[in-house]
Formats: sequence, C-alpha cells, structure tokens
Amino acid sequence: MTPQTDPQAGAAVKAADRAHVFHSWSAQELIDPLAVAGAEGSYFWDFDGNRYLDFTSGLVFTNIGYQHPKVVAAIQEQAASMTTFAPAFAVEARSEAARLIAERTPGDLDKIFFTNGGADAVEHALRMARIHTGRPKVLSAYRSYHGGTQQAINLTGDPRRWASDSGAAGVVHFWAPFLYRSRFYAETEQQECERALEHLETTIAFEGPGTIAAIILETVPGTAGIMVPPPGYLAGVRELCDKYGIVFILDEVMAGFGRTGRWFAADLFDVVPDLMTFAKGVNSGYVPLGGVAISGRIAETFGKRAYPGGLTYSGHPLACAAAVATINVMAEESVVENAAELGASVVEPALRRLAERHPSVGEVRGVGMFWALELVRNKDTREPLVPYNAAGEAAAPMAAFAAAAKANGVWPFVNMNRTHVVPPCNVTEAELKEGLAALDAALSVADEYTE
Repeated sequence: MTPQTDPQAGAAVKAADRAHVFHSWSAQELIDPLAVAGAEGSYFWDFDGNRYLDFTSGLVFTNIGYQHPKVVAAIQEQAASMTTFAPAFAVEARSEAARLIAERTPGDLDKIFFTNGGADAVEHALRMARIHTGRPKVLSAYRSYHGGTQQAINLTGDPRRWASDSGAAGVVHFWAPFLYRSRFYAETEQQECERALEHLETTIAFEGPGTIAAIILETVPGTAGIMVPPPGYLAGVRELCDKYGIVFILDEVMAGFGRTGRWFAADLFDVVPDLMTFAKGVNSGYVPLGGVAISGRIAETFGKRAYPGGLTYSGHPLACAAAVATINVMAEESVVENAAELGASVVEPALRRLAERHPSVGEVRGVGMFWALELVRNKDTREPLVPYNAAGEAAAPMAAFAAAAKANGVWPFVNMNRTHVVPPCNVTEAELKEGLAALDAALSVADEYTE
C-alpha cells in the first residue's frame, strides 16, 4: 500500500489525541505522539507520507506484521457469525484457539484460561499458584517486567514499579543472571549460572520455603534488556521449585509465539513450567487476548473446587478467531522458522559487525527476532550511555539516537541505555538489511557521546 499524504487529517487526529487521550507511562504535557495514517506488513506511515520500518513490532506484538489478509478475513467472518458470547459457554473459536495453543505449549500445559492481555494473565497465574500451594509469597527478578496491573507491577523489577509498589504485596525480588553486568562477580556464563542459582536458593532459604507460592521469570526478559539466560539456569530454577514445592511460572507474554525462533522460548531450554502466561503474539495483537497455560497438576486443584476468578471477555470470539488464524498463518508460512533462520544468518552477524564499528555498542545479545544492543559511553568500563532510569537532559543521548533512527526510516524500540531489534517475525531479509543500515547510521549519533 502506498502512503497517501493528508496533513490536514493528520493535524485533526493529533489535535483530538492531545485534547482527550491519556497516554500510558507518560507525562502528558511532555509527549508528542506521531499521528499514524496506516500500516501494512513490516511498515507504518504518517499523514505526511513518511514511512517507517517497524523495529518495535507495535509493542512487540505484531509478530506477523500489520493487516495480514487471512487474519483480517477471519475477524470479519467471526463478526458476521458471532460477534461475542459469554465465557461460560463452549464456542467454536474459543475451543479451537485453546486446542491450537495447547498443541504448541511444552509438556502437559494443556488447559488454557483466557484473559484480555498479559498483565491479567500474570495476575491469574499468581492467584492459581497461591491457591494451589496455600502460600503467600512470590519471587521475581529485579530486571523484569510483568505488566501494569497491581500485582503484576509489584512483580516488575524495573523502575516502572516504584510509584505503585505497596511493599505489602508478598513479592520478593532477586538477581537473575546477566553476565555483562554481573551481580555475582562472574567471569563466565557457567559461573554466572551457578552463582545466580546459589543466590536464588539462599533467598528461598532466608524467606522460608514454606511461605513461597511461586517463582516467576520471563523466559527471556523483554523490555528489561533481552538477556538470554545461560545454559542450565532455567533448568536449575525448575529443580529448586521441585525441591521446595514451589510453582514455577514462565512469563512468555513477549517471548512467545515465534519471537525467539521457537513457538515458546521455553523450548530453547528444554524446560516445562507449571504455569505459563502468554498474550501479544498469540494473535499478533489484532484483538486483545492473553492467557495462562496450566499444567495437569495445577488444573487438578480446580477439578472439583471452583476457581475464584474470571473476566467478562475471557476467550472473546473475535480475539480467539484472530488467534486461530494467526497460529495457522504462522504454521503455513513458516513464520517461526523464518525468525530463527534470519535471526541467526542476518541479524546476529550484522549486529556483531555494528558492535565492532561503533564505540557506543557495548554488547549484542538475543535470539530469533529478539535482540538488544547495550549502548555505553565507554566499552572498557561499560558505563551506560545514559544513567539508570534517566530522564530529561540526562537521557539526551538516547533521545538523539532515537531521533536519528526515525530520520533514517526505522522506528526503534529504546529503553534506558538499550535499543531493541524486534521486527515482525515474518520480516524479509531485504527489510532487515534496510533497518540494520538505518541503525548503523543512527549509531553514529550515539558514538558522539562516547569517551
């Protein structure tokens, strides 16, 4: 689709937005949202005809890109036959979506509880774990994000938690492995893994194993920095959970449905959790949908005991029809395989070349279509390009980098001192090379702030 220019329409959209829309995670008077006119595939464009390659996948959810015709058609067909129906009934789209998801989840995660998104999936996973164990506490990592609702934001380990942290939510944070900025003075991945597991077991011991309902981890942390865990770490957490009777929850809201080059990132590590949350890529974000995949052991708890939770729109037919179409498209078009192949053959080598050329790139890490560049002022000292949780003038280097990327036609995902490379999982090699070239140019701006 060729972008059409209509600045007057764009101005009207922008004016209505500024007058009435309250944006998330923002100081309302300090933001300047782009008025978007349309989107298709891996691109979107504004009303002035400027087109951008989307290296954010929306908010890491358009795993099959924008406006896929088969998913659009499925939503239209579902709307024509049954627009909505209450969650207590068996509905074809809901049943089929659950079946397709359960076919792809690891182990015996065969029961699917549908939610409206990732945060409420996390909320319900925690509720299930607490009821199943009869214990109050939950452990989560400092470098993490689990959602914006009350319990999910308390689980979150980054600064977005601070303003809402009640200190009484039964959450205990611990350090997960991250060798580049190790909290364990490790020099190898093996040391980082062993010391992180020792730290976690010590945390369990001092908190009291009999008080801990669950440990929740993002299989591959997303907005916190795309830190792929070292070999053996998730298996080690699984062993600790089994040892102490703790429910193991993996948050796959961002990493699931092809993002890592597998249907679920858990498959990369050959680990099966007790509960697994999902959302985003399950239907490429076309209609809000999330859920919890539940193991047989947890499901049995609620076999003859009512589960005390639900949502009006649980398993909404339009959302489930979009999920069915999305999963089928991903299978038919080898989207998961594409993410794995191009991630290994194009993205990783290109990013490593950028790291060699640019003094601002401290580390490259990722898998599939899930990558991050750690930006630094000094490669030797690893001083971040901007301070932790920087804002205003302190964040100027990252703002300058983001502006340069947009000027070169790629929309970047920036968070603190990192830029993420997370295009749609069905992105083409040509599109990747176009976006990576734009990042190359933008990094020259970041280089200006290095020592």
